[in-house]
Amino acid sequence: MDKIKFLKILLIVLILAGSALLGVRLSRKVAMVSQPANNHEVCPIKIEERIVRGSSMSPLLENGQAVKVLFDYYNCHEIKREDIVLFNYAGNPNPLLKVVKGIPGDKFELRATTGGWNILINRKIVKNFEDEPYLISGNRYKMLSLYERDYKGVIPEDAYLLLSNQISGSVDSTKFGLVDKSGIIAKVEI
Repeated sequence: MDKIKFLKILLIVLILAGSALLGVRLSRKVAMVSQPANNHEVCPIKIEERIVRGSSMSPLLENGQAVKVLFDYYNCHEIKREDIVLFNYAGNPNPLLKVVKGIPGDKFELRATTGGWNILINRKIVKNFEDEPYLISGNRYKMLSLYERDYKGVIPEDAYLLLSNQISGSVDSTKFGLVDKSGIIAKVEI
């Protein structure tokens, strides 16, 4: 790592550590860093501190909690299952905070159970961070069943299944379907 990159990263760490020690909670802090991507090219990433608004990711992320947001991270890095991401949802001025549960090439199906349908990825029931299976019904089932039928049970290239941590759903793929990679704008770190 060259000296300039090292100094930039050190400065960011010192700023974040100093803010934490002082108890400062800003809704937005911005820093620019460059990370080596998988192919060793430089990948410029804009880092911001953001405050969680809402409870769809509770108890993993609570309303009012500060998180680190890495904008442009996915320009140079692969989106992985269980990544927490920001997604631009049409009709909502603020991006949504979701977890990636299905990625391109995954086998995707819905299985009837008592009280609704479970979502399965690669023949395993999808669960939230508390190890509870997602249970959907009604219009949420209808939405995802269209994707299951149209794509013959395989998530297509550049499409992702994004869910909240709430098993009964919120505004997530159970409401708006699979999402295109272009709508995923940042990686979120806790």
